[in-house]
Amino acid sequence: MLNVDLHCHSTVSDGLLSPADIAQRAHQHGVQVWALTDHDEIGGVALAREAATLLGMRHVGGVEISVTWAGHTIHIVGLRIDETDPVLVQGLYDTRHGREKRAMEMSDMLAEVGIPNAFQGALAYVGNPDLISRTHFARYMVEGGYCSDVSEVFKNYLVEGKPGFVEHRWASLAHAIQWIRGSGGVAVVAHPGRYNLTQLEMSAFLDEFKQLGGAAIEVVTGSHTPDQFGEYARVAKRYGFLASRGSDFHGPGESMTELGSLPPLPPDLTPVWHDWF
Repeated sequence: MLNVDLHCHSTVSDGLLSPADIAQRAHQHGVQVWALTDHDEIGGVALAREAATLLGMRHVGGVEISVTWAGHTIHIVGLRIDETDPVLVQGLYDTRHGREKRAMEMSDMLAEVGIPNAFQGALAYVGNPDLISRTHFARYMVEGGYCSDVSEVFKNYLVEGKPGFVEHRWASLAHAIQWIRGSGGVAVVAHPGRYNLTQLEMSAFLDEFKQLGGAAIEVVTGSHTPDQFGEYARVAKRYGFLASRGSDFHGPGESMTELGSLPPLPPDLTPVWHDWF
């Protein structure tokens, strides 16, 4: 059985390790098929492919696109993309635009609750200035002693209804799927168990995702509990989706799940990679 990990992040977005170092770590942990899926950015894909090839891993071009759907932020992973596709490149550039303005508004809100200079502090953790994110703010706040870990920062400051949360309108679901499919890729719902959707909203979202050409969902992911593995396996079967597996690894000491360490997909599901090799 192949050890497949199709979701992780590098310093090109909000990870702690470079694409080459992530490749090395994946290989050390037994990963055989690997994708780097940085947020709204494909700048690390060529480096990831080169490193994976040298290590003897099969590499899959990937990206994780931020989408606004019915007022919710949802992430769509694109796998087997062509990172040179001009429509995809332009779409991701447009999606990244506005992050700096959002970050400055977040900083202002945090200052009002006693956390000064958060924008400048977050910048120290940014590998790619175009992609300053909540994770970078969280790392600054942990280092500054405002919270004990990144999870506590998000819980108390950086989610909807808390100081430090600023909504941003990302790509539309239709555009994200169009960019992925137009570049030769497969659209996958990332960690569906993470979204604060009602059952009715989730059904409407998955119906629209499938209608627009979405093909798969993450079932076994570092962002799901073991109970959710079974829940979204049932969802995959109900909708006829292919199933994906990925750690959502961001860095040592920060991610709950190590690269390549997840259990296999349930045997009655069709893996998204079933016809790739």
